[in-house]
Amino acid sequence: MAAAVLFAVAQSFPFLAFEMKGQVTQTTLMTGVFDLYRQGLPEVAALVLVTSVLAPLAQITLLLYVLLPIRLGRLPWQMAKAFRLLRRVQPWSMMEVFLVGILVAVTKLVGMAEVVPGLALWAFAGLIVVLAGAMSSLDPEAVWARLEPR
Repeated sequence: MAAAVLFAVAQSFPFLAFEMKGQVTQTTLMTGVFDLYRQGLPEVAALVLVTSVLAPLAQITLLLYVLLPIRLGRLPWQMAKAFRLLRRVQPWSMMEVFLVGILVAVTKLVGMAEVVPGLALWAFAGLIVVLAGAMSSLDPEAVWARLEPR
C-alpha cells in the first residue's frame, strides 16, 4: 500500500524544477515522456513510459491484488495468472535506471541552472526502496502454496 501511495505522489507532483534567468520550469514524469515524443523520439518516449510509469503501475497493482487477499486469508480470482503476470512485469519496471539517469542529467545541469528537487523525486526514490523491499520479501513458494488444493 505504501508503494501505491508513493507512486501516486510521484505521478502527481513536480519531479524537478529548473530556474534559469528568472524563468522556472517544472517537470513531472509524464512531461518528460511528452517532451521526448515532441522532439521526434517516439520510441524512447514509449520506453520511458513503459519502464517508469506503466510497468511499475502494473507491478504495484498486481502485488496488491495477490498479496492483500492472502494477508486477509482469502484467495483472489485468477491468482495464478496474476502472479505469473507479476513475475513477467517485474523486469520491465526499471525505475532505478531512470532515477540514475535523472541524477546524472541533474548533475550536468547544476552549472547552468538552479535545480530544485520536487516532492515527486523523493517519492520516486522512496518507491524504489519500498518496491525493492516488497519484491525481495515476496516468497513465490509461499504464494504457490496458497494455490494448492486443500
